[in-house]
Amino acid sequence: LLRPCELSCSPSSTGIGVGMLVVSSLVSLYYNVIIAWTFYYVSMSFQSPLPWSCDAPHNRPLCQAQVPAGQGSFLAVSCPLLPSSASSQRVLGVVHSSGLGDPGPVREPLALCLLLAWAVIFLCTLKGIRSSGKIVYFTATFPYVVIVVLVIRGATLEGSIEGVYFYLSADWSRLQSKVWNDAASQIFYSLGIGFGGLLSMASYNKFDNNVIRDTLVIGIGNCCTSFFAGFAIFSVLGHMAWRKKVPVGRVADSGPGLAFVAYPEALALLPGSSFWSILFFLMLFTLGVDTLFGNMEGITTAVMDEFPALRGWRRKSLFLGGLCFAFYLLGLLLITEGGIYWFTLIDAYSTSFGLIIVALFMCLGVAFCYGVNQFCQDIVDMIRQCPPWCSRLVPYFKACWVIVTPGTLLFILFYIFLDLSGTRLHYGAYQFPRWGQALGICMGVLSCIQIPLWAAVSRGRELSGSWEGLLVGVDLPSLTCRTREGSSRAGLQVCPPCAAAEDPKGRPCGKIQSVCPREPKVDSSKLLGFMLAHIPVALLASSAHVHLQYRPPLQGS
Repeated sequence: LLRPCELSCSPSSTGIGVGMLVVSSLVSLYYNVIIAWTFYYVSMSFQSPLPWSCDAPHNRPLCQAQVPAGQGSFLAVSCPLLPSSASSQRVLGVVHSSGLGDPGPVREPLALCLLLAWAVIFLCTLKGIRSSGKIVYFTATFPYVVIVVLVIRGATLEGSIEGVYFYLSADWSRLQSKVWNDAASQIFYSLGIGFGGLLSMASYNKFDNNVIRDTLVIGIGNCCTSFFAGFAIFSVLGHMAWRKKVPVGRVADSGPGLAFVAYPEALALLPGSSFWSILFFLMLFTLGVDTLFGNMEGITTAVMDEFPALRGWRRKSLFLGGLCFAFYLLGLLLITEGGIYWFTLIDAYSTSFGLIIVALFMCLGVAFCYGVNQFCQDIVDMIRQCPPWCSRLVPYFKACWVIVTPGTLLFILFYIFLDLSGTRLHYGAYQFPRWGQALGICMGVLSCIQIPLWAAVSRGRELSGSWEGLLVGVDLPSLTCRTREGSSRAGLQVCPPCAAAEDPKGRPCGKIQSVCPREPKVDSSKLLGFMLAHIPVALLASSAHVHLQYRPPLQGS
């Protein structure tokens, strides 16, 4: 399930592509639940006052309590965090569930929202990158507009400076193993590393596209956007803490608690709260849809490359519709009364050590099996006229692929396993049972076990059943996809050992079952916008989730 030319370079690496497919499937299963939540919150945001504000009639008993003030009088005081917590419990669940083993019934409003969310994904990805690439022009730029507006609005609020100070300060004593796990998961999410979606979308790009330029833009843009988005979050949270006369750390949450509990309550304190709430949840919706575009594109492209008979319009529609409906049925477990526990479990383990191991072997496969020098030469051949600044970056990339990246991933893996052995997963005050954590570990193993499994299958096929030679040597590359030197027809590529160039229509190329770059040719700006959708604005909780002042979720949130 790697690109065909990658298969010809290292057939034993097929398990890396299958592992990416497993990771993308697990993430797609639960990620669309977030989109369903945003649908629900957007619909509720049209109410005035907001259902999670203290002005809502059903929240007034929660927001005010009478305490003796002397001489038979009473003073009404506000009770922080209760309205949003109660509202989130109605949406996220845990009201009538005792834990992981007691999911309870499916909540019908969220089931309808989840069905609508999968219908949107199906319609937007039905025509492939041609249609979804156009949609990304809006969904990738709209969040930037919203973030700029939120930053400007937050800067005008009382107490915002305290929130910004909390955001920029660090408590190094909290730099524990869990923080490394959360940081790794976040950066892999934000860049789309190890999911296969970017690889699939890049396979539609022009053969001579400047991949180094795109890499630098995405990497630098990711860091800058993540940093800038933190100001939009913590300036408003600082105002919320100022209004409630509590430290910012009391209102800052992590995970779904920030996006669906703390921040909505902070927006409810602003004038015109309905407008700000609609704007915020529409932004979350567009970012969630962008992320699923990449995941679903990676899944469908991988399957259709393996089974070309599915590429017809009718068969592709049936396959994509069946896939979305299957994900919908499986996702119903996550919108039950206790669905948030299952959501937390899948979120914690689907992109944990399994994703890191897949990325590690992908890096090792390129650096040592295929050859880092060969890989760099392929990049130079693709770019054709490599500018001087581009040439000077090649040694840096070599050092990263051979030393820095594998070493960093091994370091993170050590801390992830240390965290798994020393702490118990929890949601609020609920401690997950050991069988639940064992199930989560199995989800992580499911992705990385594909690597040795498919390597054994590949070697077994190569040796015609002679399993004694499975561990003898590694298949070395002998082929590469490269532009033919001196071709008189521009734009024609050869996948050796083809004797003559073929037009890039995805036609079979020789006996090696390889293909030249496929149609359609996509404008690089469209692909770049697609990839920028993975920038971590979608996970606005990341600012608290990866912050060195990491705190466990507040009770009841």
